[in-house]
Amino acid sequence: MTPASRILCLFCIALLSVSTLAQELKPPATLAELQQRLADHIGQSKYAAALWGVKIVSLDSGKTVFEENPQKLFSPASNSKLYTVALALDRLGPDYRIKTSLYAKARPDEAGTLKGDLIVYGRGDPTLNARLHGGDIYKALEPLVFALTNAGVKRIAGDLVGDESYFRGPPLGSGWVWDDLEYYYGAEISALTINDNTLQATVKPGARVGAPCQLTLLPSTTWLSFSNRTETVEKGAPRKIHFYHPLCQNLLYVSGQMPIDDVGYGNEVTLHNPAGLFVSFLRQALARQGIKVTGKVRSMNWLDREPLDRDNLVELGSVLSLPLRDIAREVLKPSQNLYTDLLLAHVGEQARKADTPASETSEEFGIRELNKFLAVAGIKPGETIFEEGSGLSRDNLTTPNATVTLLQFMNRHKCAQVYLDALPIAGVDGTLKSRMKGTPAAGNVRAKTGTLRWANSMSGHVTTAAGEHLVFSLMVNRYYESRPARGDLDTIGVLLASFTGRTGE
Repeated sequence: MTPASRILCLFCIALLSVSTLAQELKPPATLAELQQRLADHIGQSKYAAALWGVKIVSLDSGKTVFEENPQKLFSPASNSKLYTVALALDRLGPDYRIKTSLYAKARPDEAGTLKGDLIVYGRGDPTLNARLHGGDIYKALEPLVFALTNAGVKRIAGDLVGDESYFRGPPLGSGWVWDDLEYYYGAEISALTINDNTLQATVKPGARVGAPCQLTLLPSTTWLSFSNRTETVEKGAPRKIHFYHPLCQNLLYVSGQMPIDDVGYGNEVTLHNPAGLFVSFLRQALARQGIKVTGKVRSMNWLDREPLDRDNLVELGSVLSLPLRDIAREVLKPSQNLYTDLLLAHVGEQARKADTPASETSEEFGIRELNKFLAVAGIKPGETIFEEGSGLSRDNLTTPNATVTLLQFMNRHKCAQVYLDALPIAGVDGTLKSRMKGTPAAGNVRAKTGTLRWANSMSGHVTTAAGEHLVFSLMVNRYYESRPARGDLDTIGVLLASFTGRTGE
């Protein structure tokens, strides 16, 4: 090839690239053009080994805009939360609050002494955490302390018992994998939850090279201890810090190195037996108000005894969670796994009958209620197969058809606006905060995201440039590339938001 012909070839390639980019940026003007653009997008060669599932429907015309494998089962990842939150809103209502109770065998005597144990009985309130109370865990516990002082309690001459027996079953969701449990998104499920059942572990360099690094926990507690295997190294050296939290232990191994000029590193870590941590913090909160506990701090779960005999106890006080409309937002916008599974277990226990076999878990009851709800929503048996609520399980399966049917049903539901408002908004908040910025989808697309190692999903609502309201479910499984598939999910969101035509034309 001559230099002149090479230049001409490069020029033609450049023109072609510009033409292709212009085509991609140009809003689709007709339904046929939109459908072709969508088909071309998911049909790229890089997806040859992957599986796409797409369903897009107009809420206005009822017409199916586009579909690809809508009937096939996919791993939805955190799109599972769309189902669990819809169930909770339907069964409990947006103003429902979860109660945590303080029980004793009798009221305090005239001197304010409570003779016997104080039982803190949880039912799955996820909102007792530092994050929602200005970073102060003791502020989160103040309502419980005030409930005791209002009951006249000045001294507890017994144990402080964290009772998580309201939920039956293991503290982990079905289908979770063991290495998820070290990370904040795999925190233990407990009816008595505190601080999202995590602590913030911080590593800072030691005073000199060769010294161990400084390790701290926030909120400060001795409930979780460290095995410090770190070393402070010279300036400019790379930071290499690793956390290892063995299952069912409260010992955190920290290893690696940190340069002496490092500003420090922090990460959320999980812990075992959150109910025990709860009453450990509560004991300190009581001490701050001058209420002494002479006994021990301990916890009880469903294996330790039969369900609590509340008829023979006195409720000294209680506190209520945020309303469910707020919990729904706290679940869907940041994609909070723990809160979702707490809601599923709570719905399950609300449905449990007195004559139900005690061997059936709260999660199993929650899934049973979910299946009943999905039947009412018009989702066919076999289209949604869940074993837990958050989507952390790799065994949860659903179809794009089912997810769109759910979105259509919830759009007609009495909680429609609460459900919609809880979803992340593209370019604004939640898991979509940094996505689709500067596009027609920003501030427009409201959707739940989902991410596992080989699964990406996004399902929700979008308004087109012509003002038409669409619901969509996008799922891609088994995609392996250097970058996640979510960028290509976003491209579809932008295409739908920029569509200038009408589906009914």
